[in-house]
Amino acid sequence: MKKTLFAAAAAVFAMAAGHAQAQEAGTVQVKLLGTAVMPDGKITDVDTDLVGLPADTQTKANDNFVPTLAIEYFLTDYLSVETICCLTQHDVDATSGIPGAELVSNAKLIPATVTAKLHADLGAVKPYIGAGPSLFLWIDEKPGSTAVDLGVDRFKMSNELGFALQAGVDIPLGDGPMGVTLDAKRYFIDTDAKWYVDGTKVIQTTHKLDPWVLSAGLSYRF
Repeated sequence: MKKTLFAAAAAVFAMAAGHAQAQEAGTVQVKLLGTAVMPDGKITDVDTDLVGLPADTQTKANDNFVPTLAIEYFLTDYLSVETICCLTQHDVDATSGIPGAELVSNAKLIPATVTAKLHADLGAVKPYIGAGPSLFLWIDEKPGSTAVDLGVDRFKMSNELGFALQAGVDIPLGDGPMGVTLDAKRYFIDTDAKWYVDGTKVIQTTHKLDPWVLSAGLSYRF
């Protein structure tokens, strides 16, 4: 269903782009954005459980708001590639089974993402859609306070390759190089979480991340 909707939207944008130009080929656009990162975090599989987790144990990752830098290059007048740079931090808490238990503390995520974007020009606004791969890199992840109290001394989340869909709009501010950008991305990616006690892996779970990433900010093209 997602592929069908995206293909239909791409066809509409291709027809619109054929009649108008969003930017000139060779244009570089830099964006400084405020970004809300809203992951899921629920458990989809329990691979290892040596401690006897309650059968109904479920988790949720917290949302975060971070600054984001995006750099975009126009290959043609209506086709561009974009990459983003940000660092977001998340906790994971239990919502059932052991509700309120802090299982993951301050896990830092770099969502290395590159999207190809198709643009249209509707006059005052310039909408776009995009898609591309994303590599989720976790750094400095730590067990939460509840896990530490239970003897966990090491924690690791797996780096994973996933996919992102994107849609948004660029709104020029007059005839100059400045503009306003509104952007939405939906990622499709999981991660494995592993808790260790004295070198022994006692729990391994798979978590659905699939975050919504919503951004707004200023752009500058040159």
